Amino acid sequence: MHLIVVGLSHKTAPVEIREKLAVPESRLGEALGRLCTYPGIREGVLLSTCNRVEVYSVVDDVEAGYGRIQEFLADTHLSLSSEQLTPHLYWHTGDRAIAHLFRVAASLDSMIIGESQILGQLKDAFEVALGHKTTGVIMNKVVKKAISVAKRVRTETKIAETAVSVSYAAVELAKKIFSNLEEKTVLLVGAGEMAKLAARHLIAQGVQHVRITTRTPQHAVDLAAKFGGTPVPFEQFKSEMASADIVLVSTGAAHYIIGAEDVERAVEKRGNRPMFLIDISVPRNIDPAVRHVDNAFLFDIDDLTQRVEQNRAERLQEAEKAERMVVEEVGAIIEWMKSLEVTPTIVALRNRVEDIKRAEVDKALGRLGHLSQQDKELVENLASSIVNKLIHRTMVTLKSEVNSSNGPAFVEAARRFFHLDQSSVEGPEAGRCVDRAKYLDSVSEESEHQEQESPLRKRGR
Repeated sequence: MHLIVVGLSHKTAPVEIREKLAVPESRLGEALGRLCTYPGIREGVLLSTCNRVEVYSVVDDVEAGYGRIQEFLADTHLSLSSEQLTPHLYWHTGDRAIAHLFRVAASLDSMIIGESQILGQLKDAFEVALGHKTTGVIMNKVVKKAISVAKRVRTETKIAETAVSVSYAAVELAKKIFSNLEEKTVLLVGAGEMAKLAARHLIAQGVQHVRITTRTPQHAVDLAAKFGGTPVPFEQFKSEMASADIVLVSTGAAHYIIGAEDVERAVEKRGNRPMFLIDISVPRNIDPAVRHVDNAFLFDIDDLTQRVEQNRAERLQEAEKAERMVVEEVGAIIEWMKSLEVTPTIVALRNRVEDIKRAEVDKALGRLGHLSQQDKELVENLASSIVNKLIHRTMVTLKSEVNSSNGPAFVEAARRFFHLDQSSVEGPEAGRCVDRAKYLDSVSEESEHQEQESPLRKRGR
């Protein structure tokens, strides 16, 4: 069994390709069902967002699995042929596939490093796969670990703590000036998109009062309704500035519409309480001389952009810490998967010796009909004890050597010594997604036992 991922993202495909390949949430279940009809596909999770479409799968053969999933993607979107898709696709298997999933979950592969949306999208994709029974022991373990890794990255690094958009940088600065934004009032002058977005962020952070003015009165009324605020006539906004703790300006004017004297009067009316002014206009709409007004704090688009670039640099530093966490966690999962490889052989071995013991004990007890129930139990216990002692060393060796370079040789030797043919090792239900998941669930108890004994677990990981 091999874990692979096939997909494309904003790094490999333009939006016109990504939007064609995207799978709507309403069709995810149907798409997963079709994925599992392809030969050799054991488990599958489909992650589809605006920036990526990826299929994570457990397959019998890596190369065949790559081909099946590429075929599935092309079949899902008939407007795209395999030839059109191939240049944009990436393929990973084993530790590279696991590392990719962990990086995606931790937003290290996102367009904006540290964004939080992708983790929720991965959780949703996983829930759909669980609901349609297209995952088993391996995929369940790996995806849950990916979610855990993402949470660890957010807890142990500052990758998501700083703003990397101009609109949110304005909010970040406002919080430095006003430690608490609740009960604060925002005056929005103009209707620029960045200013409106900043206003939304401020409201999300607790700002409860919004006043809006534009040169077009009806536009101000419409925006006020959208923000749950109050429209202000444009010719009166300067007198309203005294009631605003935060002034957001974004108009199309080619000159300053707020001067230093306007701000001085407003601050004086406020009893010298601080006023935060954000000029997102280009050309600027607030006279830079406002910076010299006591208790007035002015930031323009360049200030916000500089702040964003500093924050991006900080996020990249934190991302380096996160990358080291990913490497560490991938090692733990790879070790678990190696231990899982031996599990079917161990289960088959136990079943074989149990069958032999059962047949021989039944034969003996049939000839010893005069034995009491207590004596029969003694015979049963004796046979079990002999069998357990005979295979104990084999079991210990298989478990201890599975992670070594000679692990596959030990597994193969055990199969030959005990005449474990492939069908007994794979199980009678080895087949497509759902069947394979049922089979793996039947041996999950043994795999969990293996995990508990791993060196990483012993070290407290």
